[in-house]
Amino acid sequence: MFIFIFQTIWLFIDDLAGKGLDIIIIGKFLFYLLPNLTEKVLPLTVLLSSILTFGSFAENYEFAAMKASGISLQRAMLPLIIFVVFLGGVAFYFANNVIPASEQKIYNLRRNIAKVKPAAVIVEGVFSDFEGLNIKVDQKYGENDKFLNDVIIHQKDQLEKNTTVIKANTGELISSVGSDIIQLVLKDGHYYEEITPKSGNDKKNYPFTRANFDTYTINMKIPDNTQDLEEERNVSTDKMKNISRLIKDIDSLKENNVKVVNAFARNINTRMGVFVPLVAEDSINRASKNKLADSILKIPIDKNKLEVIQDSIPKDNILEWFQEYQNIQILGTAKNSVTNILNSVLGKKEELERRYKIYNMHILSLHKKYALAFSCIILFFVGAPLGAIIRKGGLGLPMVIAIVLFLTYYFIGVFAGNYSKEGNIHPILGAWLSALIMLPLGVYLTKRATADRGLMDFGYFIDKIKSLFKKRKKSTA
Repeated sequence: MFIFIFQTIWLFIDDLAGKGLDIIIIGKFLFYLLPNLTEKVLPLTVLLSSILTFGSFAENYEFAAMKASGISLQRAMLPLIIFVVFLGGVAFYFANNVIPASEQKIYNLRRNIAKVKPAAVIVEGVFSDFEGLNIKVDQKYGENDKFLNDVIIHQKDQLEKNTTVIKANTGELISSVGSDIIQLVLKDGHYYEEITPKSGNDKKNYPFTRANFDTYTINMKIPDNTQDLEEERNVSTDKMKNISRLIKDIDSLKENNVKVVNAFARNINTRMGVFVPLVAEDSINRASKNKLADSILKIPIDKNKLEVIQDSIPKDNILEWFQEYQNIQILGTAKNSVTNILNSVLGKKEELERRYKIYNMHILSLHKKYALAFSCIILFFVGAPLGAIIRKGGLGLPMVIAIVLFLTYYFIGVFAGNYSKEGNIHPILGAWLSALIMLPLGVYLTKRATADRGLMDFGYFIDKIKSLFKKRKKSTA
């Protein structure tokens, strides 16, 4: 846990360093991170401790003494198996109740730090979201980083379009205790804004407003500096939900996604004018049509006239029915129709991918809670027999083996999770893949340790190879 805490601090160093936060707030931030780290720490801890414990037993010939007194390996493992099963239940409780609450606390704390400490959310060299503005600064300096150099601001309108750009050489964040207003004072800059035209004819002129300024002040209403940093916000993602909430939301997301896809499909079909469903024909109408067809077939037809009619009808290309100028109009209309439909499909594709990614993330989070509990049990059955086989205690070889196995388990889980979020594999498989890969290894090692065999029976393979060569010599002779 100590190692993973330091690794996590580096991930959130921008949120903590140089923000004027007291040690209590930083301590709370790290405390809220502890439950979230259990899904990484607990499997590694079970694997390492089981290898160390059973490796020490085997190194000191304690297993030999147990077997001499009639105690088998399974009987020696039984108390620890019960304990690991209990530990898996505790891990499941953490994943279902404690981790979602800690994720909510971390989110609220980070957002409130950004609100209470305005300069904390502005990162040098990149665009940062700050009270509806996208701000980029090259340098921050002064007390609480309130002075800014080379400020670029993108401001969106009500339709979420980037219509306003402000650029200034310097800027300053001004706030006062007891006030709910913070001022961003910009100096020596330029202002550009695209004006939304009221009529279609004005769109061709691309109207805009441009101005230079010596001082430009932006007033923003944010919480004052006396606000509680742990104010609760009703924001919920897949990691902030327990199992009952996830199951409910998965059904809702699936139903909503199906409705959106079906509505979009109906819209496209209507615009294309094809794929009209056929209506079942009435039997009375079918009978009357059959009688009419029979009567038409009985009418005598002049073959010479029929050949003339067939020659006058185009057979291959329907455009031959129309004049040349009409063909150009038809082809142009068809091309524009197909282009508009393709643009609609491409525009909807991003929204649908985002919707199904959220749906996949909910399924992944649900099954990860179960997989965490079972992974502790599976990794115990990997570590305990492996320690008995290698017969090495201490923090040398067992530590190396445990780290290699855990990294394999962890990176398989990371890659499978990323693939499942994008829909390349099923989210259930993404949550369980690392545990499923470790399960056969645990079964194999347990059988080898129970039979008191080594990790690999090289003598068996060598004997097989020798027998093959002997057979070949006999056959050639």
